Amino acid sequence: MFEKLKLMKARYEELNRKLSDPDVIARQDEWQKVAKEHSALSEIIANYDLYCKAEREQEECEALLSSESDPDLIALAEEEKESAKKEMERLKDVLKVQLLPKDPNDDKNVVIEIRAGTGGEEASLFGAVLMRMYMRFAERMHWKTEEVDMNMTDLGGVKEAVFLVSGKGAYSKLKYESGAHRVQRVPATESQGRIHTSAATVAVLPEAEDVDADFNPADLKIDTYRAGGAGGQYVNKTESAIRITHIPTGLVVTCQDEKSQIKNKEKAMKVLKSKLYDYYRSQADKEYAEKRRAQVGSGDRSERIRTYNYPQGRVTDHRIGMTLYSLEQFLDGDMLEMIEALALNEQNELLKGSEES
Repeated sequence: MFEKLKLMKARYEELNRKLSDPDVIARQDEWQKVAKEHSALSEIIANYDLYCKAEREQEECEALLSSESDPDLIALAEEEKESAKKEMERLKDVLKVQLLPKDPNDDKNVVIEIRAGTGGEEASLFGAVLMRMYMRFAERMHWKTEEVDMNMTDLGGVKEAVFLVSGKGAYSKLKYESGAHRVQRVPATESQGRIHTSAATVAVLPEAEDVDADFNPADLKIDTYRAGGAGGQYVNKTESAIRITHIPTGLVVTCQDEKSQIKNKEKAMKVLKSKLYDYYRSQADKEYAEKRRAQVGSGDRSERIRTYNYPQGRVTDHRIGMTLYSLEQFLDGDMLEMIEALALNEQNELLKGSEES
């Protein structure tokens, strides 16, 4: 581990020199790449420097203990040596975590897709609750959200919703949301007061950059049509809605959020690139359909990553066995405690795998 840290320290110092090199500064593309790499290394190098400082302090205390006879100085040196040792142990654990492989998509924006699963209208209404939850969470994180395609029911439920979330670290936080979400509550339409169980699926895709998903424009079929809302209201008089089909894969993206055909096309292309990036990335391991089913399931009640129980006011994540009795706040976007627990679990699994290997 420390050999790797020494190499990283040497690289960090090299990057420092490049950042002030006039030749590099003149080439802005190169300078930005250097700055990005420098920023990515800065936190781990800062902790490594603190570790080296604590190590030196420990060595100085040991040297003092071997040559000193004054009881007061010996006691002080023993205390400082123990303090330096504890600091080294703490920083070693921190550095182990920082050296874990980073998900290359963590800093990317995301595309979120929500689809109603089992449960009819109640599942659609729950889909709308999930959409609001993620949008409120994005507000709390000071991220930007943009609707892409909303297929709503007459009662305001979500048959299918696609929207973008833009902000630093959006994928690193929201990637744990992919899967089937189950709700247990008494629907507004239930006259007997019986609790119903419904489900909705969520897919979180990293927004692809142009270099991530390359495709031939000839492989695209682009259709325009008139946008319309639930029940046919708010129908546009112009054909501003866009449907893009990627012929080789059969992937289809629609966007009717904007009144401008150009803006709808831009948003649809963003989503299509993300879907293609996810498709080709998945193909490296197994067929896309298998990966998709593993990610979001079928929307059946029995397949779930999380349950939202209204009568008990709780939300339970089944992957880590965590239950919070703050359902109302959670659905209002107060999700960070659960997300951080999921991230910590993933971190511990990676550490375990690293130690075993």
